[in-house]
Amino acid sequence: IIAKQILPWFGGSAAVWSTALAFFQVTLLAGYAYADWSVRRLKPRFQMCLHLVLLAASLAVLPIIPDASWKPLGGEDPGVRIAGLLAASIGLPFFLLSSTGPMLQAWFVRAFPARRVYRLYALSNFASLLALGAYPFLVEPSLRLIRQAETWSAGFGLFVLASAAVAIHNLRQGSTATAAAMTAEDGKTPSPPTALQTLGWLLLAALASWMLLAATNQITRNMASIPFLWLLPLALYLLTFILCFGSDRGYPRRIILGLLAGALVSNAWGLQADIVLYHIKLAIPLYAAGLFASCMFLHGELAASRPSPVHLTRFYLMLSLGGALGGLFVGLIAPHVFNAYYELGIGLVLVAVAAAWVLRHESGLHAFAAAVVAAISSVYFGQQVLHTVGEARQAKRNFYGTLATYDEVYHAELPTVRTLVDGGVVHGEQYQSGPLRDAPIGYYGPSSGIGRLMQLRNPEPLKVGVIGLGAGTMAAFGKEADVYHFYEINPQVIELAEREFSYLRVSPAAIRISLGDGRLSLEREEAQGFDVLLVDAFSSDSVPVHLMTREAMIVYLRHLEEDGVIIFNVTNRNLNLAPIVHRLAADLDLYSIYISDTPGTRTYRSTEFVLVAKDRLNLSDPLIADGTTKIHAVPGVALWTDDFSNLFQILR
Repeated sequence: IIAKQILPWFGGSAAVWSTALAFFQVTLLAGYAYADWSVRRLKPRFQMCLHLVLLAASLAVLPIIPDASWKPLGGEDPGVRIAGLLAASIGLPFFLLSSTGPMLQAWFVRAFPARRVYRLYALSNFASLLALGAYPFLVEPSLRLIRQAETWSAGFGLFVLASAAVAIHNLRQGSTATAAAMTAEDGKTPSPPTALQTLGWLLLAALASWMLLAATNQITRNMASIPFLWLLPLALYLLTFILCFGSDRGYPRRIILGLLAGALVSNAWGLQADIVLYHIKLAIPLYAAGLFASCMFLHGELAASRPSPVHLTRFYLMLSLGGALGGLFVGLIAPHVFNAYYELGIGLVLVAVAAAWVLRHESGLHAFAAAVVAAISSVYFGQQVLHTVGEARQAKRNFYGTLATYDEVYHAELPTVRTLVDGGVVHGEQYQSGPLRDAPIGYYGPSSGIGRLMQLRNPEPLKVGVIGLGAGTMAAFGKEADVYHFYEINPQVIELAEREFSYLRVSPAAIRISLGDGRLSLEREEAQGFDVLLVDAFSSDSVPVHLMTREAMIVYLRHLEEDGVIIFNVTNRNLNLAPIVHRLAADLDLYSIYISDTPGTRTYRSTEFVLVAKDRLNLSDPLIADGTTKIHAVPGVALWTDDFSNLFQILR
């Protein structure tokens, strides 16, 4: 709920979820640490009174609706801002929720020392799984975001009352035994866990968290940052907890190890295989299976090594510390230290190494097999790194994704072409010599939707807005007296467009570049009076849905001249976005046409554009009309708003 509320503020980036998840893992650690400290160090009466005070204080931050003052201005670190936003809006309630599991289980052990307490851990994860499953299929389609936040806040109020009732009940029952005084079934106090055991719990939990975020990043950047694709990996992660901690038979070790070997090798191969990189219907199940096998092994080994209930809060503390460390590395550190998405490849190798370590005292054949899997995974991962480092002129990564530039020769008779690539998608290209060096190529050919529109409007001085800079190719259409205003959220895109390409430098038009999310920037600005507004942010693997909603269209219209045209580049290999724009236009009484172009030459790419105008006459010229193609309608497609979008309806 929180992540979806703030997603439009941060460009719809897939990193919003991984950053939010890292924050929740750190808060989970704080909650587990508080539970461990209070159970072991405080007398029950003091512990429960403190908990009651914190529960009452948490009600002050409800409802969980982030304040608009947290919206980014364009120059700040998004990860730090998201962390601050989450701390202010959900920090204390989630801190208390996270402490509940280990604390209630400790209270349960005091009251019922002979009962199986770890089943409660499986039960709590099962409840989480039910909630996750309900969100994309029941909650999200039926409740607006604000109503979701208000409903959750009401539910949290009930949780506070229930927790207070349990604490008061325990006080009245006189449950005053300390955790240290509890004994095992044989009457002896169990020995505390060794340093090696504690370290093992920490590393296994950290690897599981690492794999969760790495697999989520890999899946969401290949399609879109949406709740269903956030929750699928998390649901698999929780399912492994349920299976492994719910029953001693939930972790069939030999079977899981066999599945793990196949999953690690196939996932490592998929990182550098085009058939996986460019086909989400293969990529999603492949990486989901890899995550499930990895977490079954890691959580299965954790369950097999769990201590006596006397030390359960320490065990949970190590699990949460490991989860936080893994989440922090992938969510916050990796974007600053890696120039591409390497963490899944590294994680696959580390899981194989962990399997070899776990099996070192067992069959030598099993340990050797795990070492072989680690070696094969390392080779495939190395190929991924070599492709990025060895062939790229520049390779960069930050919160918003990965970028690389390449010099390639498409044909012996053509000059070298320089391309800007985000993940597996070309975001701009330019010939390095020849008559087309400074001409618009790629998505901007003369028969494309944007090419036809710019030819039609070319004689007059133009004010053009462009959401999505890419290589700056749109500037090639510019002429004297024109103004081209680019909006770009990623500072590294601006850096590469200015350094690696010459479109911006040689254009005779006046060039302006605003750093920040295009929609948020336009919301803050006075009406610009654009003759053409190009929204060119949908060809990448992760689609910024917030740029294609009714609310976004209203913002665009405020900046458009009466005879102006909004043009959407909806070229996308996975999603049929044209019907969404057509539906938006119809809802606002606008006229829209669709131009699908396949030029049949390497210089220009196949494209899809939707042009939207206030008046049909603005798009009636033969130059535009002759290229018009019928939009293939999607039955039942709904109007997209900031509160609702459904990508599964428009999967190709």
